[in-house]
Amino acid sequence: MQSFISETLDDILQTTQTFEDVVFILPSQRAKVFVKQEFKNKISVGFLPEILNIEQFIQQVSGVQKADNIQLLFHFYSIYKNVEKNADAFDVFSSWALTVLQDFNELDQHLVNTKDIFIYLRDIERLRKWSVKGTFKETDLIRDHYSFLEKLNVYYDAFYAFLIDKNIGYQGLMYREAVKKIDHFLSQNRNKKFFFIGFNALNKSEEKLFQRVLELGNSEIYWDIDEAFFNSSHQAGKFIRKYESEWKYFEKNQLKTIGNSFSNTKNIKVIGAAKNTTQIKYVGEILEEMPSFANTALVLADETLLPITLNSLPKAINAINITMGYPLKDVPTTSLLFAIFQLYTSQEKLQKTTLNQFYYKDVIRFLKHQSIYKLLCSVDVFTTQIAKNNQTFIAESDIELLLKNEDDSIKNVIHNLFKPFISVTDFINQILALIDVLKVEVNTLEKEYLFRFYTAFTQLKTLQTEFEYFTDLKTLSQFFKQLIDSESLSFQGEPLKGLQLMGMLETRVLDFENVILTSANEGVLPASSQQNSFIPFDVKIEFGLPTYREKDAIFSYHFFRLMQRAKNIYILYNTEHDVFGSGEKSRFVTQLEMLRTDIVHKIVSPKVVAQHTALKQVAKNNDVLERLKEIAKSGFSPSSLTNYLYNPIAFYKQKILKIKEFDDVEETVAYNTLGTIVHETLDELYKPFVGKFLQEENVEEMQKIAKDLIIKYFKIEFKNGDISTGKNRLIFEVANRFVANFLTKERALLKDENNQLKIVATEENLSAEITVDGLDFPIKLHGNVDRVDELNGELRIIDYKSGMVKSPELKVLDFNALREKEQYKAIQVLLYAFLYTKSKNFDFTKNLKGGIYSFKNLNEGFLSINFSSSYKNPETNITQEKLEEFISQLKEYLLEIYNMEQEFLEPADLKY
Repeated sequence: MQSFISETLDDILQTTQTFEDVVFILPSQRAKVFVKQEFKNKISVGFLPEILNIEQFIQQVSGVQKADNIQLLFHFYSIYKNVEKNADAFDVFSSWALTVLQDFNELDQHLVNTKDIFIYLRDIERLRKWSVKGTFKETDLIRDHYSFLEKLNVYYDAFYAFLIDKNIGYQGLMYREAVKKIDHFLSQNRNKKFFFIGFNALNKSEEKLFQRVLELGNSEIYWDIDEAFFNSSHQAGKFIRKYESEWKYFEKNQLKTIGNSFSNTKNIKVIGAAKNTTQIKYVGEILEEMPSFANTALVLADETLLPITLNSLPKAINAINITMGYPLKDVPTTSLLFAIFQLYTSQEKLQKTTLNQFYYKDVIRFLKHQSIYKLLCSVDVFTTQIAKNNQTFIAESDIELLLKNEDDSIKNVIHNLFKPFISVTDFINQILALIDVLKVEVNTLEKEYLFRFYTAFTQLKTLQTEFEYFTDLKTLSQFFKQLIDSESLSFQGEPLKGLQLMGMLETRVLDFENVILTSANEGVLPASSQQNSFIPFDVKIEFGLPTYREKDAIFSYHFFRLMQRAKNIYILYNTEHDVFGSGEKSRFVTQLEMLRTDIVHKIVSPKVVAQHTALKQVAKNNDVLERLKEIAKSGFSPSSLTNYLYNPIAFYKQKILKIKEFDDVEETVAYNTLGTIVHETLDELYKPFVGKFLQEENVEEMQKIAKDLIIKYFKIEFKNGDISTGKNRLIFEVANRFVANFLTKERALLKDENNQLKIVATEENLSAEITVDGLDFPIKLHGNVDRVDELNGELRIIDYKSGMVKSPELKVLDFNALREKEQYKAIQVLLYAFLYTKSKNFDFTKNLKGGIYSFKNLNEGFLSINFSSSYKNPETNITQEKLEEFISQLKEYLLEIYNMEQEFLEPADLKY
């Protein structure tokens, strides 16, 4: 394969013997390296020409230095503040100023008379609000918008004059100045010969400049276009056909060079892949099959896929050259800096600035970031303590305690981040100091990340010192977010070795035998027609500015030019309709399919491997038996038994291995905390009446003090939690309502003089030992009964539930079915009944009932255990026979637990 660069140099070498006064002008920096390499292959001795990219050439002609975006933004704000009496704050200004600068840049590149276009814009808006009847109502927002549009020309003139005075500028200004100064430049360089190589779509400035240089007679321009696109109405040849027909230069000179390599035999595969990740993974498979990566380009139409791509390349690739920036927002250091900003953003939002306290989640996020976590030795102990104390807010003194055993250098830097800062400059200094500490123990790549941020924050510090536009941390934070979204980390590699990884625009002038193109989807290639500009579409057309139609033609050229000389082409697109535009392959791919008949189509999807996950099982050994014997002594509670029945593996982890759930800060009242508070409140209310008959007036007194008791127990159980606002306040009111409703029910019961209610016990801990045939040791059962009372001579075992319980859950028709999850509440109540009767030697000639008060279902009253399927004739009395039958079934479950041959086995139908 002979590349475009090689063909062009062959043609130039026929007429040019020495390159001492020759200048090559190319579209990109990357192309320069390939031109130099091709020269080395073609000439053994002699001068190389001066090789410039288009930006360097424009800078030479204009004599203006290019300024970076941040610098321009600050200068623009200075001009804006001088012009505008009621200027926006810097953070508001920066949200629209970047778009305005982009528009200024485009106007200058295309040599538009700015006064004309801004007056035109102003007049259009005036016509829009004009009304014959005068019925148009102008709101403040509309008025501000019109005022803004009318002032754009004032901003432009003032800013342009300022930049010229400083001899700096954005790209468009450099182009406009270059057009003004081209004649002077050419007079200074009469002996030089210029070659423009590989251009396609030119802005108006470039057109004027190129034509002016070509008028000298000794300069030439080389286009890279195939006859398949030039000699037809194909979109890819739109611009070059236009220049050939309009430029005077082509009246006497032939257009160079029109190739015919597109029609050659090629191996083209169009591959649809489900999701972007599948595309990139399949690219890895394609690369693994290649014997060599020389002369191979992997082109990402969607450059945001670079991070995934770098993690998915085959290990065999030992050389790779990346010609696109790695997005700074994906760099690990970015999340650390956002975590620091978040500390203060939340502090201000939660009104803790005066106290200098920080939201615990923000503190933990910062401390557990990989960069900080490896610096500090006691982060885990600190976070455990936060959960234990239920600390929603962390004070500076807590941070001091965390850092007390750290090195002074680390201690001071971390501690300073949590101190109240004096100014924004002071805050930036703290960030720079942190970066300085972090750089010591990191790998080379992380050093690159840190250096990039160090330079960014140093620049921000310099600009802040000069301008003081960041009035507070919020402004700096918002600006930092804007900066991160648009900035990238540049890679440097060996351009001539290994796999070439690039974006679409970087392929200009270059040719590869093997091309892999990803994300060839509509909406990506070409990009969507949405434009970020203050200049409407119709105005752009009126003034000859490029719209999405021209941009589509540019991408069409790049796409088809990439295919011209390649031999093996793989085009991948996303088949899934997960975001706008995806799922539909690019129109360029469809055009390619119409132009050629040798395309192979393929759809790929992730390989789905059916995994038969074996159920977890744990064999029992002597250690397990010893632990089970310990439990037999300490006792089984109803919850531990139901836990075993639901999932033996969970029982094994909690009871045998003693694995506890991780303690977390209870920011919103947890449901179990709510239940505990209600239980404790009722216990304190009823305890004074144990052994007594309850009267209506007693309940009335309870109602007066109930709320204070709820507050008391919230403070105990919820520790440092705030119950004055938000969800917690609502949960507090729920607890209050639960208790109030229960007491109302109780009072209504006692209003009837026929009802006699005696409180027998509250929160009584009961236990009993049972012997199981086959086991040579007794097993203790224990439980905490919420309340035992006697209503009209019937003893009731009562369990309080803060959740919803319905009567079917307490219906026991078959003791063999107790293993079912729906029976667990019945097991609990029956076990309490057994423990009570056993420990108190209950006289079964009396009636015994067991059941639940459900605070979410209080209208149903006391829900009793029911042994009958008949709705009309319930059987609620718990007899000695029923309890014996229940315990007999329970012993079978205990035998299972202690059977050394029977493993702890995870149930197959476990939902969670």
